Amino acid sequence: MKLMKSLFLSSAAGLVAMSGAQAADLPLKAKAVEYVKVCSLYGAGFYYIPGTDTCLKLGGYLRADMGINTNSVFSGNTSGLGGAQNRLSNDFTWRARANLNLDTRTATEYGVVRTYFDANYTWTSGGYNGLGNGATAYDSAVNGGVSNGQLGLNFAFIQFAGFTMGKAVSLFSTPWGAYPGNIYDGLVGGGGTTSQGVNQFAYTAEFGNGVSASVGVQDPSAYYQPGIRNLATAAQGNFGYGASAYGGTRAPDVVGQIRVDQAWGLFQVSVAAHNNNPAYYGADQTTGGPGDKWGWAGQLGLQIKNIPTGPGDTINISGVYTNGASGYNFQELSGPAAGATIYSGVTGVGYGFAPDSVYGPVVGDQLQLVSTWGMRGAFTHNWNPYWSSSVFGAYAAVSYTGTAKALMCAGMTASNYGAGIVTCNPDYNIGQVGANLRWTPVRNLTFTTEAVYTMLDQKYAGTVNAASTSLAKPAGPYTLKDQDTWTVMLRAQRNW
Repeated sequence: MKLMKSLFLSSAAGLVAMSGAQAADLPLKAKAVEYVKVCSLYGAGFYYIPGTDTCLKLGGYLRADMGINTNSVFSGNTSGLGGAQNRLSNDFTWRARANLNLDTRTATEYGVVRTYFDANYTWTSGGYNGLGNGATAYDSAVNGGVSNGQLGLNFAFIQFAGFTMGKAVSLFSTPWGAYPGNIYDGLVGGGGTTSQGVNQFAYTAEFGNGVSASVGVQDPSAYYQPGIRNLATAAQGNFGYGASAYGGTRAPDVVGQIRVDQAWGLFQVSVAAHNNNPAYYGADQTTGGPGDKWGWAGQLGLQIKNIPTGPGDTINISGVYTNGASGYNFQELSGPAAGATIYSGVTGVGYGFAPDSVYGPVVGDQLQLVSTWGMRGAFTHNWNPYWSSSVFGAYAAVSYTGTAKALMCAGMTASNYGAGIVTCNPDYNIGQVGANLRWTPVRNLTFTTEAVYTMLDQKYAGTVNAASTSLAKPAGPYTLKDQDTWTVMLRAQRNW
């Protein structure tokens, strides 16, 4: 018995010794993998960046568009090859777009520090410009001259302690911007879009109960300068309106906003001050130039929710007035409507321009600020969880001072372009109406069909000579008259 007990203990001791020796040869145990954790502080979709207290959310979309009876997909046939309405105009135009956005947020003793980035990569089919000899050439400018697409930066900003710094939505814009219920980009009648930001430095104060006030300065050069027309250059073309002649940017636009957000909707008041700084009367600095002038814009926005027609239904409407700040009515993607040249058949044409201001060709002529007003709105109805639709419209009116009209008409009627004008009045109105139908068969996948009609109500009478080599238009004469055009959009979009 003692012998068996001794053998058993000896064997056990040997096994323990061997195990200890083998364990000494094993590598150290690896640290536990730090898995990505959900961040619930800022809503769904946020995750902690491993090893930090910063939360990150990735998002974006893929989109396929086909525009019928348009050369630009987003703005309709109101100028250029589309406005020519001849064999060089596209019956349809295609676009594909991929979007990526990154939203980071970090809690600090000063509040949340947020950074936001949003960019597109887009391919849009182009058109064919006439060369004046029976040949045409493909226009790749819609893709920035890049044969395989175009990058676009929509937003890039930092928010900290109430301040917003970088490329963000303008304080002047309503939350729906140029899209009260539509996918068409070219609606007139209000401030900038919400699809593109503007460089700015702004501060927002929250007063509680949904009341806030914001003030800031923003860069006008990219989106809010539709033109200062130098009438001394009228003989060079542009139907007597002259070429644009901005001087350097002397001051940022000053923008303010007061907003009330409630369960029933929201109400917003926005204002902006915009500096008009012209270049020279002539070709160089020795000719001098008119002094600069400040223009301004004001906007009211109203959203009504929880209306009796159904859950989720909304009404969005805004109205704007500008004087020397036309870009706050004709937002950046409606640019062609602010410089509309629409032909009908082979004998008709309509013109409309909406610059910030104009000045005459004589030394001493001062800036004449252009006034505009407009409105846009939409009603959106949800038929059921899968189907919804909107009806929408927009309107804008442009008026020049008596002095501006006299200077412009003197140049027009004296030129070869406008020698046949009987009634000279550069004022004009433009109206747009449309409707769409959306189907969302599964979450975040939507198919949309939308139709838009645009009418240009111009005030001229008579004829003009309006030759254009690139549009294959002979000299004319063309009868000045009201014009209209239409476009249909088909879209598939998957958000993620």
